[in-house]
Amino acid sequence: METYNPELGTSSMTMSFGTKPKLLFLFQGFAILMGLASALAALPVAALSFGFYAAAVFLGRIRPLRDAYGFLSRAYERVLDRLGQRVLRDSRDTPALRLMVSLSLTAVPIFVIQLVLGKPRLLLAIAFYLSLYGPKFQRFVRMFSASHLEAHRRQGYFSEKYDKVFGRYVEFFLGYFYGNIPELGRTAHVCLHHRENSGPEDTRNTMGYDRTSRLDFLWYLSDNSWTVLGLAPYAYFRARGDEKSRRRMLWGMARYYAYFGAVFIYDWRIGTMFVLVPLLCMNFINAITAWVQHAFCDPERPEDYFTNSVTVVDEVNFMNEGYHLCHHHRASLHWTEMPVHFERIRDKMREAGSLVFRDLDFMGLFVELTLLRRMDVLAEKLVPWEPMNHNQRLALLAKRTSLKTAD
Repeated sequence: METYNPELGTSSMTMSFGTKPKLLFLFQGFAILMGLASALAALPVAALSFGFYAAAVFLGRIRPLRDAYGFLSRAYERVLDRLGQRVLRDSRDTPALRLMVSLSLTAVPIFVIQLVLGKPRLLLAIAFYLSLYGPKFQRFVRMFSASHLEAHRRQGYFSEKYDKVFGRYVEFFLGYFYGNIPELGRTAHVCLHHRENSGPEDTRNTMGYDRTSRLDFLWYLSDNSWTVLGLAPYAYFRARGDEKSRRRMLWGMARYYAYFGAVFIYDWRIGTMFVLVPLLCMNFINAITAWVQHAFCDPERPEDYFTNSVTVVDEVNFMNEGYHLCHHHRASLHWTEMPVHFERIRDKMREAGSLVFRDLDFMGLFVELTLLRRMDVLAEKLVPWEPMNHNQRLALLAKRTSLKTAD
C-alpha cells in the first residue's frame, strides 16, 4: 500500500525550479504562513457575507421591500436579456453577463473611488467585500462559475464585434479584484487540471490528504498557495517543456504582480484591504472547491476521473457548476446541456461508481465532510446507483476518502 505525502506538492514544485532541498523549509514556511493568513482573512469576510445574507432574509420578510426587489430584478433581467442578444456569442450565457454588469457597477467603481480618495475608508472596504462576495458568498460562487466556463471558451463570452474591447472580461479584468491571476483559468485549468484530471501530477490533487481532517486541509490550503500564485502551474509547464503555456503563465503572473505592487506602492493600507485580502480569500475558497470536487477517489483507481469527480445537485446550481463529472467528460459542452449529458452517461457513471449528492452544494459538502465530519449527513444525501442501507453508504464514503491506494 502507498500513502501520498502532503509535502510532495511543495517539494516537487521547488525541485522543478532547481531549488536546493535544504532550502525547502523556507518554501514550506512561506506556504504555511499563506495558509494561515488565508484562513484568518476569510473569517471577517465570511462574517460580513453571512451577516449580509441574514439581513437580506430579514428584509425579504417585509412584503413591500420584497415586492419592490422582485419588480426591479425582473426589469433588470429583461434589460440584460435584450443586451445579451446583442453582445454575447451565445445568449444562453446571459447569467454570466448579469454578473459582469453587476460587478462593473459595484466593485469596480468602489475600488476607483478608494484610489481617488487616497485615505483608506473602512466603509468602502466593507462595501467592496460585499460587492465581491455577496450574501453567503453567492456572488463569488457565480464569479467562479462564470470565470471557469469562460476559460473553456476559445473566444470567451462576447461576440466578435465586442470581443476586442471586452475579451475575456471575467478572467483578464474582473479577476484582478478577486486576486485571480490571469491565465490560471485559460492555461492552468484547461491545460493542466483537465489534462491530469486531479491525478498525482495535478497541482491540485487531494489524494495525499485525509479529506475528513481539518489539519490536512490546512496543509492543502498552504500547498494550494503555489497554484493560486501561479508558480506551481508555471513549474509544471516548464518541467514538461510546454513553452506556450509556460510563457502565458509567466505573462499572467507578471501582470498581476505589477498590479499588486503598484497598489501597495500607492498606499500599503489600500493594498492590504483591497488587494491582499481578496488574494488570500481566493486561496481559501479556491482550495475548498478543489478539495471537495475530487474528494472521493477510488483507492483502486485513484486516477480515474469518473470515480474521483463529484456531482452535487442543489436547488441553486449556478450555470450547472455541480455537474462536475459531466464537465470533465465533455469540457466543451455548453453548461445548459449538462443535465442532459448527465442522463446520457448514467450507465458509465454507475459502472465507475461515481458519487452523486442531492440537496448539497460544494461549500456544504466541505462543511459536512471536513469541518463537521458528519458522514451520517453525507450518507443521507448520497444518491447510490444500487440499493444500499445506511451502514453500506458510510462504508463506501469511508473507502473513498481513504489515504490508502492499491499497490
